Amino acid sequence: MLADRADGSTIDAVHHDRLDHGVHVLRLDRPEKRNALDSTTLAALVDALDEVAVDETARVLVLSTTSPTAFCAGADVGEQLDHDGGVARMAAFTRLYTALDAMPVPMIAVAVGNCVGAGAEIVAAADLRVGGDNLALAWAGARHGVPVGPARLVPLVGLARAKDLVLTGRTVGVEEAERLGLLQRAVPAADAERVALELADQLAARDPAGLRVLKQLFRELDGTARRVAYENDRLLDFQLHGTGLPRGGVTG
Repeated sequence: MLADRADGSTIDAVHHDRLDHGVHVLRLDRPEKRNALDSTTLAALVDALDEVAVDETARVLVLSTTSPTAFCAGADVGEQLDHDGGVARMAAFTRLYTALDAMPVPMIAVAVGNCVGAGAEIVAAADLRVGGDNLALAWAGARHGVPVGPARLVPLVGLARAKDLVLTGRTVGVEEAERLGLLQRAVPAADAERVALELADQLAARDPAGLRVLKQLFRELDGTARRVAYENDRLLDFQLHGTGLPRGGVTG
């Protein structure tokens, strides 16, 4: 899938690398937009996730970025969309969240720079997270009234802390993210992907069938599929009948 740069040229919105030992790496590449997710990038990301999910040789997935200044700044609210386009984009977000939840192999997120809104959701959906020292993590949905955040965040940090982060939308830096238990590693941003790949290699050396069974056990015991499905329904209703995500100033 291709995404438009500001100058009108096109680039691959998502790079998919297949490394040794079954390690897959997906890198977002819209640096001029801090990897904000427009409809094209969303489609590319979901397609790439689907490719990994059906690859029986896959052992670990690393979610990263081509620029350590930002992992993902959330939805591209500057994208020009009509009402139907806005609904279609939100439906794509629900497909993204479902695909992340259903990923059969462990996922590691490279949490550097802006990890905001949907970017924070992707980070929370990962099984393990490596944070850069420039981390700016925020569940910003409440600013727009978006009903998203509890499904993935509550199991990670507990109800009271999740309410604080989701309802206020405040920004969390790397030190607080470590204290909250959100990060398994904290390193300079320039080193975050390297450390994530080293961690991926450690996991890839484990029994692959065992890793998949453990991933399934965590998912079933945590009940994430039910929570994600419920939150996805609320997101679609919000876009269909509520104020919805901004659509680049387009009305009607």
